[in-house]
Amino acid sequence: MENILEINGLCKRYDDFALKDVSFSLPKGYIMGFVGENGSGKTTTIRAILNMARIDSGRISVFGMDSVKDSIAIKERLGVVFDSLYLAEHLNVRQIEQQLRPFYKDWDSKAFFDRIHQFELPDKKRVGDFSKGMKMKLMIAAALSHKADLIILDEPTSGLDPVARDELLDILSEYIEDENCGVLFSTHITADVERIADYVTILHSGKVWYTGTKDELSEGYAVIKGDDKDIPDALRKKLIGFHSYRNGFDALIRTDDLAGIPDALEYEKTTIDEILVYIAKEDKHERNS
Repeated sequence: MENILEINGLCKRYDDFALKDVSFSLPKGYIMGFVGENGSGKTTTIRAILNMARIDSGRISVFGMDSVKDSIAIKERLGVVFDSLYLAEHLNVRQIEQQLRPFYKDWDSKAFFDRIHQFELPDKKRVGDFSKGMKMKLMIAAALSHKADLIILDEPTSGLDPVARDELLDILSEYIEDENCGVLFSTHITADVERIADYVTILHSGKVWYTGTKDELSEGYAVIKGDDKDIPDALRKKLIGFHSYRNGFDALIRTDDLAGIPDALEYEKTTIDEILVYIAKEDKHERNS
């Protein structure tokens, strides 16, 4: 399986934060959900992929090319959508198109305006006056109008209403039908990831907590509940994000560790959202212990 994106041993340190040995890969033809709590390092990683942040060590390969040495060639084939508009807000859609066209040798004006009409965006109104959803659709139209092979989105659904979010996810699902393309989709709305992602990478405190298929993640962990007194000592050590309350406890556990648990304890399938919460609880517990 050929990878469209590979990150190996990425390290980047700031005064109050650091990415530490971040490694993951995205195969062609798939969507990867890139999740983690705010401040986990998602945007820093994306900035490194785009060569907008100078890395301290490690290597990033996009389309088999080096993200630093081949930055210009890579960006020709990238479509990028941020959580806020990066285009000149005083211009209208037609002026934006004229501004973007010279930067891409494969720019397709017809494809751009077809998307604009599909999204029912006004072409003579200042884009700064667009709603959040309209701005997102404009950036998507731009990203899909120069035959991009990889779309990178950083919190694109933040602040969108449910209808606009649904439309965006449909667009990404349609785009990925071309098996030579890929999508890296950073978001804190994990329901979107559970709906369309094939792979998931979870960042926590600048480190990769999990990377792999969404199905392996969902099948690999469960939420365990019951009375605190019924937890064997050997099992207690394997619990993640243990939370005790008046009527019992709950925690995250690897499904491989469920064999032989007492009948008094119950477990159920978990969600990505719950996994993120238990990771945060475990981190807080370790800091306070």
